Amino acid sequence: MNTHRFAVLVTAVLFVLTFRPAASSEVSPHCTIRPPKGADPAALQALAKVSRDDALERAIDSLKTSAAVTAAGSELEVEDQCLVWSFDLKVTGSKGLEEVQVDAGSGRVLKHEHESARHEKNEKAAEAK
Repeated sequence: MNTHRFAVLVTAVLFVLTFRPAASSEVSPHCTIRPPKGADPAALQALAKVSRDDALERAIDSLKTSAAVTAAGSELEVEDQCLVWSFDLKVTGSKGLEEVQVDAGSGRVLKHEHESARHEKNEKAAEAK
């Protein structure tokens, strides 16, 4: 490749990288349903394509454990502008909870995070305020 072609290619790449729209760090690029702001619970339920039971099954399967798993809590909510089923799962023999979020449109697991008992307590206190 001659020097001129290389310079044109580099310039084109830099142009695309510089002037492309910035991705929002608050919106998951992988979610399928972005409800309107202020949608009430009934509207959210109507938008969900995946049932709570199906989402729970996928959340539990994603843990890849042979231990018994129970749902300590669940809700259909908007998280990072995405409609998700959010589960707090208790794994027998493990401390804390596994928080798993499942896309309410596709059933895909979007997030999995271990929460210690202290973290869960602080989170509930913050929600109560």
